[in-house]
Order: sequence, then structure tokens, then C-alpha cells
Amino acid sequence: MTAQETGLMLRGYGLTTAEFFYRMPDYRHVLNSFVWQDYDLAPDYPRLFRFIEFWQDQIEGPLHSVRFTHRKMISPGEWRNVVGEFTLH
Repeated sequence: MTAQETGLMLRGYGLTTAEFFYRMPDYRHVLNSFVWQDYDLAPDYPRLFRFIEFWQDQIEGPLHSVRFTHRKMISPGEWRNVVGEFTLH
């Protein structure tokens, strides 16, 4: 985990995982899936919806459905800065 990811989590971002089901451009009867992950803000999910708009504008395979989950890893009240470390043995 990088410092940038920790900073995002402290500002309220959580890990959003989305599974896109889309039709193959040449074989419309075949469904394929694509998994996407990014840190995003619930309940508006601006990054997820920006990616969906990008998909609809730039990718040839039309979307069938999108299934997603969001997990907030930490919140500002759960994190504390520890400045000492004790080593045993």
C-alpha cells in the first residue's frame, strides 16, 4: 500500500470493484467479463461512472450489465499515528 492510497482512504475513499459483462463486437451472442478496481467515493461513485461513460464512448463491445461492490478500508477515526515500536527477542 502506498502513501497515496493511504491518503485516499483517510479522505473517505474505499476500494470499488466492478465486473462488467459486455457483448463481443463480432459475436453479439457471446458475453465476456472485465474486472475493474479503483478507489472511489460512495454513494456517488464518480470514478466508476466516469469509466462507464468512457466504455460506452470508446469501447466497441456494448455493455450488458455491471455488478460492483464497495469496501471502505479505514476511516479517519480508525487510524492513529504510532511513533514508537517495540521489538521482543
